[in-house]
Amino acid sequence: MRNIHVTALAGILLFTVNACGQTNKNSETNNKTEEKMKTVHLNKSEFLSKVMNYEENPTDWKYLGDKPAIVDFYASWCGPCKMIAPVLEELAAQYEGQIHIYKIDTEQEEELAAAFDIRSIPTLLFIPMRGDPQMTRGAMSKAQLDEVIKDVLLGH
Repeated sequence: MRNIHVTALAGILLFTVNACGQTNKNSETNNKTEEKMKTVHLNKSEFLSKVMNYEENPTDWKYLGDKPAIVDFYASWCGPCKMIAPVLEELAAQYEGQIHIYKIDTEQEEELAAAFDIRSIPTLLFIPMRGDPQMTRGAMSKAQLDEVIKDVLLGH
């Protein structure tokens, strides 16, 4: 009887060690995934300092960034938003150092979404270094986004 308890206890300990090891591997994988993310989530104060301070300058567009940018207004429950999220990550990695890709959660930043009259999501704001920004509503394919980046943001 004692051997059965010892065997069972050893099995539980082995399972616990393996489960902990698996959890650590998953944590490492999650940390590596987070490190790879190239899009940047902004809140209102970050938007005001990095993109546009519409409170100080409500009538004139004045971009504050050092590179062209895309701002993705999204919600976590939105299907089309979920579809373009990995595409935006790929493009952020592809154009790293050339453009910024920002994300605004419209449910977390309701005031910011209202300031830009966001009524449907995803809504993408394309901000070139010179000229006025352009806004589009709805999901776009990677090819369409790549074309806008090259033509509107980078001027190729």
